[in-house]
Amino acid sequence: MEKASNYQELSVETIASRLKTIDAVTDRIGIDGSKWQVKEVGDGNLNLVFIVEAPDATLIVKQALPYVRLVGDSWPLPLYRAYYEHEALVRQQQRAPGMVPEIFHFDNEQALIIMEFLQPHVILRGKLIAGEKVANLSETMGKFCARTAFRGSELSMKSADKKADVGLFSGNVEIPAITEALVFTDPYYDAEMNHFTPELDGIVKKLRGDVALKARVQKMLMKFASNTETMVHGDLHSGSIMSTDSDNRVIDPEFAQYGPMGFDIGMLTANFLMAYFSQPGHRSQDDLKDYQSWILTTITEIFEHFYAEFRHLWQTERTGMLYPASLFEDQGHASDAACDDVLEHIFEDAIAICGIEMHRRVLSLAHNADFETIEDTAVRAPLEARNIMMGAKLILNAENIKDIESLTTMAEQFNTGDYL
Repeated sequence: MEKASNYQELSVETIASRLKTIDAVTDRIGIDGSKWQVKEVGDGNLNLVFIVEAPDATLIVKQALPYVRLVGDSWPLPLYRAYYEHEALVRQQQRAPGMVPEIFHFDNEQALIIMEFLQPHVILRGKLIAGEKVANLSETMGKFCARTAFRGSELSMKSADKKADVGLFSGNVEIPAITEALVFTDPYYDAEMNHFTPELDGIVKKLRGDVALKARVQKMLMKFASNTETMVHGDLHSGSIMSTDSDNRVIDPEFAQYGPMGFDIGMLTANFLMAYFSQPGHRSQDDLKDYQSWILTTITEIFEHFYAEFRHLWQTERTGMLYPASLFEDQGHASDAACDDVLEHIFEDAIAICGIEMHRRVLSLAHNADFETIEDTAVRAPLEARNIMMGAKLILNAENIKDIESLTTMAEQFNTGDYL
């Protein structure tokens, strides 16, 4: 998609003159742009992000670029992704109130979203690297994943509304295509933009030679592309969560689409596991064990909150066409076993997605800081190797891993392994 004819890329120098004509801005921070302090803080792969601070209030201004920022003009990207991010945020606010930033203004032509400035929140990934514990993290993320999964599905939505939503988000073609390539495909062959720590070369060759594993990954890609079970965030990781010591919000849903219910919680789990495996590169031995234990406890509690909230919604908000009360409760039959079966299906998908995400973040284009900030590759590579090996086991054995305790026990086992 080409740039809109009137689209103009924002800059620190031009943002005041551009925004002072927007009522949603001036109503909050005044009309005198000379009093605004503006910083460009976008550290992601795709967008411009500005903090606009006035004496009485502060806003976040996010603008999509017509290319992948991480790569440059050589990788064009449609501006319409801002529209889908806005639509996703609106739905997430409805389905998981208070867990995403409030939107104040959206300009489709300028691919511009103006939203709540979260303060004193910082990106969660940085807290995990720094060894900081965050209260309420597991509850927020477990409930967020459960509420968005359930309320975005035909367990809750009217079928006509769900189908209309699927049709709407099916127009978001280029962004899911990034996931389809970078997550599900590129790690498993010598894709042009791949890069990885050189010491991993041998283990990567073995991984790419595992035909059974690649077939499992493609099976999950088929599910991702074809199963429109619910609206997923699409890129839920520790860089998409902003936290204080006790409050957590989810941001950046521009990769939203309708997909498998287990996708978001699987991707989130992978990023916590990568934080877990990376810790020896960030911690001294004095606090390493305690912090790694906290991370695994957080993973466990996320799933516990997910299951509890999903079951609560099953009993109180199951108003869609799926598993209707007319087939169960209205006939005096309990539907608990049916709910358990749905949750088992979600967990199996989540485990497979978890393993795939663990691979892409060290082998594909967009790596994460948990490993990348460990500058000494002699330290980093063995930790990444543990991550790769566990990811492979999850992919190949997803249907045999029945509970979260099995997952965390496996992580502890791989955490002591030497695979190079």
